[in-house]
Amino acid sequence: MRPVGSKYLLEEPLGRGATGTVWRARQRETAGAEAAVPGQPGETVAIKVLKEELAGDPDIVMRFLRERSVLLRLTHPNIVRVRDLVVEGELLALVMDLVDGPDLHRYLRENGPFSPVAAALLTAQVADALAASHTDGVVHRDLKPANVLLRQDGGGMHPMLTDFGIARLADSPGLTRTHEFVGTPAYIAPESAEGRPQTSAVDVYGAGILLYELVSGRPPFSGASALEVLHQHLSAEPRRPSTVPDPLWTVIERCLRKEPDERPSAENLARGLRVVADGIGVHANSAQIGAAENVGALLAPDPAPTAVPGAADPTQVLPNHPGAHDPNAATSVLPHTGGPGGAADPTAVMPPVPPGQPGGGPQDPHPWQNQLRAARDRNDQTQVQYVDPQQDPLRRRPQRQAARPQQPPHQAPPGPQPYQPGPDGYGYPQQHQYQPQQYQQQRYATPQPQQPQQPPPQRYAPPPAPAPEPRAPRQPRQRSANPVRIPGLGCLKGCLVTILVLVVAGWLIWELSPLQGWIGTGRGYWSQLGAWFDTASGWVRDLGGTGN
Repeated sequence: MRPVGSKYLLEEPLGRGATGTVWRARQRETAGAEAAVPGQPGETVAIKVLKEELAGDPDIVMRFLRERSVLLRLTHPNIVRVRDLVVEGELLALVMDLVDGPDLHRYLRENGPFSPVAAALLTAQVADALAASHTDGVVHRDLKPANVLLRQDGGGMHPMLTDFGIARLADSPGLTRTHEFVGTPAYIAPESAEGRPQTSAVDVYGAGILLYELVSGRPPFSGASALEVLHQHLSAEPRRPSTVPDPLWTVIERCLRKEPDERPSAENLARGLRVVADGIGVHANSAQIGAAENVGALLAPDPAPTAVPGAADPTQVLPNHPGAHDPNAATSVLPHTGGPGGAADPTAVMPPVPPGQPGGGPQDPHPWQNQLRAARDRNDQTQVQYVDPQQDPLRRRPQRQAARPQQPPHQAPPGPQPYQPGPDGYGYPQQHQYQPQQYQQQRYATPQPQQPQQPPPQRYAPPPAPAPEPRAPRQPRQRSANPVRIPGLGCLKGCLVTILVLVVAGWLIWELSPLQGWIGTGRGYWSQLGAWFDTASGWVRDLGGTGN
């Protein structure tokens, strides 16, 4: 168990959200007069501990303290009451009534969508809570099923809207540096996504999305990324589910209008939803059905919507005391100084040149002008000039030349060279100075062959390097008289030689072997072998008889 202040003890976490963690806690002693509900020792409460990034921002802490009276006086049967606020070091917490029941998001995920009548009645109670908060000047700005708790009341469900003021606390300079808007992308209003001024109409838009999700099981707009969802909020129209009656769809369509001025007020929304619930029920009479079909006449916009205060304080207007100032007088920007006719002093752009440096004459350019011209020359665009084909490395053919003995490098005199200031007195070479006449001549003159440029003189000579030993000249490699190479010629030669060898071998076999006789007599291979064997046996027998 972890103590929060001197009056509360945290027991176990109940849920975690974007702005903090909700804990089940127990009250240790009776709260003081600063709390809205003193409570009793041992009483169970819910405490929402805000994130450290919120509690560590002094702007949010000051806003938290300023909103204390607003949050503590916000009471309604459908609003989770804030009992106390705790500020202790880097800990910022809201003490609220504990509601034993799931939130609406979890209930939808486990039980599926509501019937049209049940969805209309539940959303009407949420609209009642919104109307009460708008009357007190508080806009929720983050209305979604996860912020609606369901309290069990005699077998029924009683919705309780929570997290009032959290969006307003989070909308401070310390947090909005990394967030473009406050809220959830699936339930954000178009004006909030665009950064336009927000009013209580953003809560009516969230109530319309909540009602759509209650009857269909999903929000009207979804996508793979938050940017895609925001784009649909700005330009797409919601698709009507097949199970939604016409009067209920009229209410949803009015709440989801893109323009805030076309949406109904929270009070008119609650009244219209109850008329629709009576007209679409199974026991509705003709009068109730007719009233439900004409529900559009009840959904009138709010003539004076509650505005969401900006992050910065409004501009303070000075009181008009007699003789203090003239409101009709011209604005005085700069005081007039001495000069001819009361004119202001001329602007001093360049400081005077120190004595003894070049450029001090009245006609000479100032050293700073030379620096500016040199910088402008370096940033000038590349000039296209004519290049001799013999000097163009992309056009000329490479020519192999016999290696020449390497000349020893030129050795610089030992020691650094003395610093030679340029004509401008700041060490810039003369070739970097801006010369407009020379630039015009180069740009419009007839192209001339490019001359090799001499390298600029070095200010400081590098240290002398030891001369390398001269290498023996490399003998040029002997090349064939025909340097042309045909791809695949070696393979073609091999194929031709193989074909020639096969032709000659076939001719020799045909002429020198008894193949012609075999083909003429029609004798087979095995019969010819048998004939050869009989002939050889006859020879052997003849030789044996001759010997006897």
